[in-house]
Amino acid sequence: MLAEQTPAYGRAREALLSGGAFDVWEGLVPAARHFHTYRIRSRVTQRHGLVTLGLDETVGILKGAGDELLRTGLIRATDGVWTFTLFFNAAATTVLACAGVACRRTRQCAQASTDERAQFEG
Repeated sequence: MLAEQTPAYGRAREALLSGGAFDVWEGLVPAARHFHTYRIRSRVTQRHGLVTLGLDETVGILKGAGDELLRTGLIRATDGVWTFTLFFNAAATTVLACAGVACRRTRQCAQASTDERAQFEG
């Protein structure tokens, strides 16, 4: 399922195959809601100098998906450096987009993952 729609796919695939943690959440969220969230996230990561992969491409894909309901997943690399967010179709049979963010510290990655999970489960 991890094809090449964004530059993050290769790294996400490597993180998963090397034992990274992988979660997919049950709730469905309209792509437009993700678009607004990830457009802001793109600006914030740039402002803080965080390295990203495929984030801008993912924002564009989310914008184009409109009100399509999406399922969200997360891959955390075993070294704690990269976290990848995946956006699946409602049936979780196709990955529409994938974005990666490199964290400066593992603790930041863990907190970001917890905060993101709460956003999508709440």
